[in-house]
Amino acid sequence: MDDVTRQQLILAAQEARAQAYATYSKFTVGAALLTTDGRLLRGCNVENRSLGLTQCAERVAVGNAVVEGYRDFQALAIASCTGVTPCGACRQVLAEFCEDLPILLVQEEPVSATREVSLRLLLPDRFGGTGAA
Repeated sequence: MDDVTRQQLILAAQEARAQAYATYSKFTVGAALLTTDGRLLRGCNVENRSLGLTQCAERVAVGNAVVEGYRDFQALAIASCTGVTPCGACRQVLAEFCEDLPILLVQEEPVSATREVSLRLLLPDRFGGTGAA
């Protein structure tokens, strides 16, 4: 991924974060998936009063990608105030489609910083062997 594409991916995650519905926690998260053919698909967290029904930004982005017919991804960016990693459920959902995936963790506060991790590093012994993995 070149620098321009990397910056577009980060910006898409930041824009998605601005749309988050985080009424209860006030912890907004945005995600952007880059497909293998260069399409950007976004997601943001959508909280619910019944916390178990809350949707993470990463899973919303994957759902949006699937609806649009995409199953192959080359990178993911996640924007939050602290640069959080995906939760366990999101890691497993991503692993359904990718054996490995570069993930950009974008911290926006108190200073802007981005670090890169891989799905394989975050979920080394994932469940199952179905899907693209």
